[in-house]
Amino acid sequence: MITTPFSSTSRLNKEIVINTDLVIAGGGLAGVCAAITTARAGSRVVLVQDRPVLGGNASSEVRLWALGATSHMGNNNRWSREGGVIDEIMLDNLKQNQLGNALIFDSILLNKVAAEANITLLLNTAVFQVNKTLATHIDSVLAFCSQNSTQYHINAPLFCDASGDGILAFNAGASFRMGAESCDEFGELMAPKNESTDLLGHSLFFYSKKLDRPVVFTKPDFAYSHEEIAAIPRCKNINGNDSGCKFWWLEFGGVLDTIYQSEDIKWELWKIVYGIWDYIKNSGKFEDVENLTLEWVGTIPGKRESRRFEGHYMLKQQDIVTQHIFDDAVSYGGWAIDLHPAEGIYSDKPACSQFHSKGVYQIPYRCFVSRDIDNLFLAGRIISASHMAFGSTRVMITCAHGGQAVGEAAAFCRELNCKPAALLAPKHMRELQQRLNLNGQSIPLIPISPSLLMQKAKIKVSSTFELNDLRPNGEFKTLDQSLAQLLPLNAGPVPKISVDVRAQTESILICELRISSKTGNYTPDILVERIELPLTPGEQNIDIEFTAELSQQQYGFLCFMRNNTLSLALSDQRITGLCTLLNKVHKAVSNTGRQDPPENSGLDAFEFWTPERRPNGHNLALHLSPALKPYSAEHLRGGFIRPYLGTNAWVAKLEDKNPNIELSWSDNVKITGLKLFFDTDADHALETVLMEHPETQMPCCVQTIRVLNAYGEELYACAGNYQSIKIIHFNPPLLSNCLNIELSHTEAGAPASLFAIEIL
Repeated sequence: MITTPFSSTSRLNKEIVINTDLVIAGGGLAGVCAAITTARAGSRVVLVQDRPVLGGNASSEVRLWALGATSHMGNNNRWSREGGVIDEIMLDNLKQNQLGNALIFDSILLNKVAAEANITLLLNTAVFQVNKTLATHIDSVLAFCSQNSTQYHINAPLFCDASGDGILAFNAGASFRMGAESCDEFGELMAPKNESTDLLGHSLFFYSKKLDRPVVFTKPDFAYSHEEIAAIPRCKNINGNDSGCKFWWLEFGGVLDTIYQSEDIKWELWKIVYGIWDYIKNSGKFEDVENLTLEWVGTIPGKRESRRFEGHYMLKQQDIVTQHIFDDAVSYGGWAIDLHPAEGIYSDKPACSQFHSKGVYQIPYRCFVSRDIDNLFLAGRIISASHMAFGSTRVMITCAHGGQAVGEAAAFCRELNCKPAALLAPKHMRELQQRLNLNGQSIPLIPISPSLLMQKAKIKVSSTFELNDLRPNGEFKTLDQSLAQLLPLNAGPVPKISVDVRAQTESILICELRISSKTGNYTPDILVERIELPLTPGEQNIDIEFTAELSQQQYGFLCFMRNNTLSLALSDQRITGLCTLLNKVHKAVSNTGRQDPPENSGLDAFEFWTPERRPNGHNLALHLSPALKPYSAEHLRGGFIRPYLGTNAWVAKLEDKNPNIELSWSDNVKITGLKLFFDTDADHALETVLMEHPETQMPCCVQTIRVLNAYGEELYACAGNYQSIKIIHFNPPLLSNCLNIELSHTEAGAPASLFAIEIL
């Protein structure tokens, strides 16, 4: 029994003092990826999250699908899914949560963080005070947990604000902005003429479920009536069969203060959501809704915009559109500049305006470092970007990818005993970029520098796939939309290409060879050559011979223009670095097959050529003469771990029963481990919730791995791999002049492939 006498003075809460290397405020995807990265690099980190679960807008509390540069596979950013820790998380989610259950995604994030001994996780804990002895330096923070009535005093040399609203940076006194800059400030032609306080609003989601019996719904008194709902401009978009984040346009609050009026915004959204559900169920305007029940309504809204903090550089519209190259690039984005009317659901304007660049863009390290507080990193949606650029950088997987850059930088600062800005020194920046890329970051245009041992290794492979035939599967694709086969072409002549075509009547097949004006992009905006081929009714094999020659290695688009009377033979073979694209309408990203921006907006007009999701999206059945040879074993030390200019992969022949790679040296060398980089189809968007996926792992990912020494003795074996990166440690280190890596073909029948090997 505990008895405590009356106290005439107020009591203090229990206080725990923690000393650590890095404090992260905010446990959304940016904070989670920063924490895991720092911990794995050997630094201690305290992750302070003011909610009961991790994930922020991706958590079960909000349930928004997490996306980034792939943008629902609706833009021209091929093989652009973000790598590193967030890729690992997304592939875990695919494996364990194919149906997109938000609660399971919660558990995956909690499991990832709990697995790291260097992370101290404080859930239901909010940072509320920053302590400084110098104006530009944070010494410690105070945080309070509402569930255990404990106050934490956390000391660290480095801090990261990934809180969304920037509570830590705000309390530290860092400079910030809210609203839109004028077009004159940064020369952003899409920005308003005059600066504005308008913001993007909040959204509140709900889930419905169909039962085997009728369900009655009685709306709460606070919900809006049928008449009030029908009068809301955006509500004409209501579809009784939609649910969850398909109602992302239920947005409100951009004309208010999205921080201090956030609870007011939530109540307005509750009135709307419950009113809409009553309208769906009881207005009589929707069919087949009798058995629908309201399964879940969000208790906190998904917030898009509040403060943006000023770093050593502010990303601008032009940086995104022109794909500006930065010496200090550490991350990338690819979502559209996606802006919404501040009035949200009460606006009669389109729910969003999305304008894409022709490819992914780099994000510099300087955007992640406060210009005012010398030991403060910025992560998530608060990074240093203009309102226009923020329209793209704000999405969750882009935020997560930047979080990994911050986490790696923080660990590096600890090693060097330096402040974040010191890493801008060219020598340190090159090292930071190398560390990030070795962990899968895939910073655009920056390859991994292979280790000296890998550079000196003699590489011998059991076979190499040559691209001369993609075997037909008996199915044909009608050209009701223009279709393109992406091919990794060399400088010089284009091979002769043969395809099987079915024609319903006499017709003309129009075939175009296109390339991108920027060689690393996948926007086919340059027409190299056009061929028109007459066809007779029936099935026939035709040859396509282009006379043009390419000046450099790059991907080419073999485009077959729309003709409803024609169809092309398909292949079931899925090979690393190959895919087909359609010039199609893609409503998820608000395009109609092309982008036609307003005049004088600083944006490009171009066509969208986008893939189909599996199980569709087959390659064309082709014969190439001479064969392309895009899968050299030299790619294994080429530095790129996804297609760029070419496939960048070694691929074995499908008939090779035992695909293997032998690495050898003239003398014995000391090897502590290997890092293998596999193909998990970075072209495929892996939405975390609501959307279901056709598989639990990527078709081209090698599942079975064996490593043997020079005597054929097994050093390592693994079955069931589904991750992009496999790290193998040898303890004790191996002293040998030879290693043999055996790989399997995948269950989907795709040949074994590997992007790179790094020797540790």
